[in-house]
Amino acid sequence: MTRFLGPGRPVLTYPERGATRLRPLPAGYRHLHHRTRIGHGHAVFEAAGSAVTDFRMHRATGASVRADGPAVPGARLEIAIGAGPLRIGAPCEVIWIPEEPDRAGFAYGTLTGHPECGEEAFLVEIAADGTVWFEVTAFSRPAAWYTRLAGPLVPVLQRGYVRLLGHHLRALAASG
Repeated sequence: MTRFLGPGRPVLTYPERGATRLRPLPAGYRHLHHRTRIGHGHAVFEAAGSAVTDFRMHRATGASVRADGPAVPGARLEIAIGAGPLRIGAPCEVIWIPEEPDRAGFAYGTLTGHPECGEEAFLVEIAADGTVWFEVTAFSRPAAWYTRLAGPLVPVLQRGYVRLLGHHLRALAASG
């Protein structure tokens, strides 16, 4: 189906599988944590959870997403930005999904060929008061020459992308 499936499948590029769920985040990586209020109520929670797990949130930012299917453990996906020779693909594997009724989302780990090495969790949570939150937790370090060269610019771009995800998720959840 996609180029990262089949023989010679890429492998995870880090040993701390599931660390975004288990915590603490491992040493030797940059850590990212961002939380955004999405809205209020179960309808918003359901819409936001669906937009995260079927990758509409990522697509809404302009990124292309190729995936085996929805976000379930073991599913493979590639998120890409840019076009032509400036296209950067990021192959990933879904590592875990939350198993609580008040949380939805997934975490993916980087596969061979990803410009970074690490794990990122994208979670939607509904609080006891009905407030819906989007939270991203990640640990990463450069895995490609261009992310090493970009140095301190990479975390700035990651934080900007996470804010953009939150902005688009809020709009997707509001529109149902």
